[in-house]
Amino acid sequence: MQIDLQTLWYLTIGTLLVSASLLLWERQAHLCRARVLGVMAAALFAFVLGCALAMNRSQIQVALGMGATNILMMLGYLLVLNAIAGLDGHRYVWSSAGALGILALAWAIAGTHFPAAFWNHVSSVPIALTCGLTAWILLRSRTVQGLRSRPIAVAISTVHAVFYLGRAFIAPILLQQYGPDILSTIGKATMYEAVLYSVAMPMSFLMIVREEEKQHLLRLSQTDHLTGLANRHAFFEEAARIMRERQGHPVSLLAFDLDHFKAINDRHGHPAGDQILKLFAETAREEAGPDALLVRLGGEEFAALLPRCDHHQALSRGSAIASRFAEAAAQAEGLKIQATVSVGLAATNCHDLAEMLASADGALYQAKAHGRNRVETASPNVMPAAA
Repeated sequence: MQIDLQTLWYLTIGTLLVSASLLLWERQAHLCRARVLGVMAAALFAFVLGCALAMNRSQIQVALGMGATNILMMLGYLLVLNAIAGLDGHRYVWSSAGALGILALAWAIAGTHFPAAFWNHVSSVPIALTCGLTAWILLRSRTVQGLRSRPIAVAISTVHAVFYLGRAFIAPILLQQYGPDILSTIGKATMYEAVLYSVAMPMSFLMIVREEEKQHLLRLSQTDHLTGLANRHAFFEEAARIMRERQGHPVSLLAFDLDHFKAINDRHGHPAGDQILKLFAETAREEAGPDALLVRLGGEEFAALLPRCDHHQALSRGSAIASRFAEAAAQAEGLKIQATVSVGLAATNCHDLAEMLASADGALYQAKAHGRNRVETASPNVMPAAA
């Protein structure tokens, strides 16, 4: 079935309006991304205005109608770029305004003399460059890194950029070879591609926003709110994965229990106790090593899984954590509390997490029994003692 050019314009406007409405509706569900969703919706409305003007450009002076349409379309593409950049907190307001100013000047100077060439070919270049830059920003974005929807969004912007590069540099060759009749075919191809872009681009952006929020909620569900460390559920899940991947390599586990923590809460208050917990978590992050998996198991109990770490290395890190924590608690501004930690160490080539936790707990009990504020190492067959 053949669709005439006018129908394609209406179809493009319709898909843009539907997509913009969906983005505005989604702002209510994603308040932290309301601004970038609003910018993307504004981009689609700019495209709608550009399409409406393009459909009626014959009623306006030729160069003025074409130039205004092209500038509105470029405004839309620049808003798309700013929405994508906004995911990382960046804005390109002044550079976008400068680009539009340069484009308007080009139409005023040269577009009035060569309106057909500008409309059919030259105007495609800034669109291609803007879409290519949008794809590049998506590739470099820290926010969308690792999201399954990122390759789709990158591909959409890249394909759109390549299409308009083809309009700029291949279409003139086709025009010379096949004559002016080819322009109608190029125009229809442009509109078909525009319909696809008007659906795919905003939907891929919405996929990114939704997936980002899903991952954020997942991180929150796996994180201890007070200390920022992994919670118990996340620890067992991630530790099991690490131990499967580290088969054949040494692995160590440190179990921590803050000494006399209830007395600290009773004497100094729960806010001071919370500060002590956060101070320990910060100290453990600094001393446990970049590859350590740290967890707050509950209350004043913590643990650290140390992959590729033998007994000697784990003992050194556990001792460093204990000594640094005691110093930090005694010197911390507003605290100056005598707080210490007891540490149990299990180092083995056995990759059974439950067995290692049991051994580390047994060593921790020994550290408590031998005076606290020390590191004790589990013997190979130590099981947890009764409290």
